Amino acid sequence: MKQDVRILLLGEPKVGKTSLIMSLVGEEFPEEVPPRAEEITIPADVTPEKVPTHIVDYSEKEQSDEVLRDEIIKANVVCVVYDVTNEETIDKIKTKWIPLVNGNAEKGNKIPIILVGNKSDLRSGSSMETILPIMNQFSEIETCVECSAKNLKNISELFYYAQKAVLHPTAPLYDPEDKQLKPSCVRALSRIFFISDQDNDRILSDAELNRFQKSCFGNPLAPQALEDVKTVVWKNTSDGVQDNGLALNGFLFLNTLFIQRGRHETTWTILRKFGYDDNLELMDDYLYPELRVPVGCTTEMNHLGHQFLQRLFDKYDEDKDSALSPAELKNLFCVCPYMPWAADVFMTVPTTEEGYLSNHGYHCQWMLSALHSK
Repeated sequence: MKQDVRILLLGEPKVGKTSLIMSLVGEEFPEEVPPRAEEITIPADVTPEKVPTHIVDYSEKEQSDEVLRDEIIKANVVCVVYDVTNEETIDKIKTKWIPLVNGNAEKGNKIPIILVGNKSDLRSGSSMETILPIMNQFSEIETCVECSAKNLKNISELFYYAQKAVLHPTAPLYDPEDKQLKPSCVRALSRIFFISDQDNDRILSDAELNRFQKSCFGNPLAPQALEDVKTVVWKNTSDGVQDNGLALNGFLFLNTLFIQRGRHETTWTILRKFGYDDNLELMDDYLYPELRVPVGCTTEMNHLGHQFLQRLFDKYDEDKDSALSPAELKNLFCVCPYMPWAADVFMTVPTTEEGYLSNHGYHCQWMLSALHSK
């Protein structure tokens, strides 16, 4: 997750960009508004996501096109501000500002955009009927927030959504045009499902779901909440619930639903708990945790390590013959980014008459791996 967030406010003159910033900082509408607000930094301890946030204003009169391009490059998210009472400022969103921000960007590399409808105190209705077609046209638009710098309506919310677009981005997870999870997200969530499926029956039981829930979010689901989750999946998928448990397609559906409902921080919490970075790659400190071995010492497996590895063996020994076939061994390591044992493992340690990896041989290989770790 990013260590800080840089928010750039763009939009036509007089839409209230500077007023929004000053109302946020001063917690009151400014009597005098300068042509442009100086860059401000909000400390981590006063932001919802506990990350330092830099807010940058832009003035067409005071700054050059070159400065604007440089600010766009540095920005993590852009808030395009429009006046809800002025149709021309709404039209400029699609004809000027979005092309300026993302005109040359490839799909998947676009800067997230938050649309901000200011001066809602001057309009009785909503501008969303006009805005929705624009949101449907440009997939990089995360959301739209109507607010009022004058009466402080939704000011903190708009900056929260801007933060959220950076720290919990939609782009790596979901394709809004196809309305489905991206392949890399499906792979990551499938790995998490298989790890959480303790008995390897391709279904998450209530106990497995609660273990997963507690691991990711700190608390298990209440029994009724668990049933409600399964009911939602059952009503919306043909094979998401099987034998009263959650199947892989149901697990993927739930995460798709989270994202479609603007709760992608839920999916990101799951992904980060299981070691994924913002590009859905497993992080090095997750894959290779530091193991400090004093000079002149070696490592060996303790009894807890042997118990864990035995549970893993039992989980993937599907035919219960006390041996792992090449296919079963491949399944055991399917949650790893690569196969850590070469094919010669079957010639290095004890095997069965069929040439499969015996339980004893399996533990021998792990002991060798631990012995060689430094």
